[in-house]
Amino acid sequence: MSTLPVRAAMVPVTRQVRAYFAPMNRATGAPTIFDPGKYGAFLLEAPPAPWLDLGWVDNFQRFCTTLTEPLRAGIPGSPTTQFRRSLDARIEFDFREWGKLQMALACGSEHMNVLASDPNANAQPSGGTPLAAVPVLPGSTASQINLGVGAVNAFLPGNIVAVDVDYEQQIGYVGTGISAAYVSDPADVNRDANYVRRVTFNVGRVAQQTVTSLLLAQPLLGGAPLSGASVQQVIAFVDREGGSFFQDWSALFVAEEESGGRVCFHYPWLSPTTAIEMSMPLTPTAQPRAVKAFHREEEIEVTKPISSLALHAAFQAMPHVDENDGQTVVCYRSYFPTAMAGLY
Repeated sequence: MSTLPVRAAMVPVTRQVRAYFAPMNRATGAPTIFDPGKYGAFLLEAPPAPWLDLGWVDNFQRFCTTLTEPLRAGIPGSPTTQFRRSLDARIEFDFREWGKLQMALACGSEHMNVLASDPNANAQPSGGTPLAAVPVLPGSTASQINLGVGAVNAFLPGNIVAVDVDYEQQIGYVGTGISAAYVSDPADVNRDANYVRRVTFNVGRVAQQTVTSLLLAQPLLGGAPLSGASVQQVIAFVDREGGSFFQDWSALFVAEEESGGRVCFHYPWLSPTTAIEMSMPLTPTAQPRAVKAFHREEEIEVTKPISSLALHAAFQAMPHVDENDGQTVVCYRSYFPTAMAGLY
């Protein structure tokens, strides 16, 4: 009597998808790489550096619009081989948590810190002239900002602070650790000495104070303050519809294993977009017939009349050359089978 093999535990089961993002090196165009051989089984609450946990996302959808065409030959025009005419992939999802990084990625352009304003300053939608910055003293770290006796009293536990250098009319990417904006001409930003702190990702919340320093609840995303950095209080975050800057990041999405294996989707380079084509053109010169409407926010009902407001995000997957074989790709899908699962 023969025993049939058991095809067990081959169905990945998950409740939600978790999003992780890591900054690209904007100066070199180098992405952050997720190596499944090194990091595949990492704890979701403790991702490997420099990946940042952005929480659970809903309505995660991946769109493949890569076109393939056959090469035909002979009198009947029979297909003899195939080739990919265009490589195209996009994703959409909803951030369920709001934070500076989630807002920046969902909006896609420069994301600004609203610095505490001088009461006599002219009103501006992204914040007017701010209160004077407080210089950061040497020895500061990403979690402890040294200001000195007396100067530390300008801030209170619970305050949000931006910690970065003065803008000194340089051209190019600005922001410590993470490129937050690109300046083409100092006149574009009114030669504002506070501009880098207006856009920097180096922000944190004050958890405690000592006589001379601020202790932050989370480390600064961009790392320890550079020499010459200063600190200012942040009242809120603001993004804008429009602008010329694009947030380009590397991304990793993990379908946590409720039972069965783990599935990971790694995008070396994502760039924000706002429209997903519903029908592709049949010829290279034809126009798309329709686009899917894009909603910046989604209302998710909790119980009437209460709703949760989610940040809707969409991205174009940009090309990456795999060093193992020189192939141009846009996404990697990894599957980690559960213990003793069938493999086919």
